[in-house]
Amino acid sequence: MYHNELFGLRLRKLRNHNKETQKALAEYLGVKPNQIGEMENGRGATTLSKLALLCEHYNISADYLLGLTDEPRPLFPENEQRK
Repeated sequence: MYHNELFGLRLRKLRNHNKETQKALAEYLGVKPNQIGEMENGRGATTLSKLALLCEHYNISADYLLGLTDEPRPLFPENEQRK
């Protein structure tokens, strides 16, 4: 089941693992840095198009970010090139 808090925790974990600032992620998504903070704190959500960008950016399935699975499966297999 989807919860903003779990989405936020997983987003923060991915961002920190990639040594990326909230500002850098905000620029990539085309949003303000405080919106990243709101998402990470479970007080904000995102659009489907930005969710897709996050999945591509971090090579992670939407199922993981949305809390539908606890397995962080890659979006793109290692042998497949991104288009």
